[in-house]
Amino acid sequence: MAEVKATEIFNCSVNEFYEIITSYDKYNEFLSEVKSSHIVETRGTQKLVEFHVAMIKNFTYKLWITENLGKGISWVLDSGDLFKVSSGSWVLVEEAGRTKATYNVDAQFKIFIPGPIAKALVNVNLPNMMSSYHKRVKELYGK
Repeated sequence: MAEVKATEIFNCSVNEFYEIITSYDKYNEFLSEVKSSHIVETRGTQKLVEFHVAMIKNFTYKLWITENLGKGISWVLDSGDLFKVSSGSWVLVEEAGRTKATYNVDAQFKIFIPGPIAKALVNVNLPNMMSSYHKRVKELYGK
């Protein structure tokens, strides 16, 4: 298992950040490893989202994402060829007009990757991903 948790402060409101993390079809505009993503099915506050990503090779997977308006999202793996397990969340808290966002992911890969290497892959990608979200906030909201 590779479990990672990180907290960042973003220069936007919770609602603005929530809009970014729930605009699944736009992930490829700012997350370099995401080649495409789209909603396959909607059930109330849950959406089945299919992701096509390129990390060393191309992979596809689907997550059931539960949206909690203004508070964040959480997800569990539905299917795919990269992960055996993938669950996580974004938890959002308003802090002096900015967003304190805590990202948590727990992943287990289908292919054998030694634990320390799996954790390193996730840990290396995390700063790049957070940087991409900061750039997206600045791009959309000028903050």
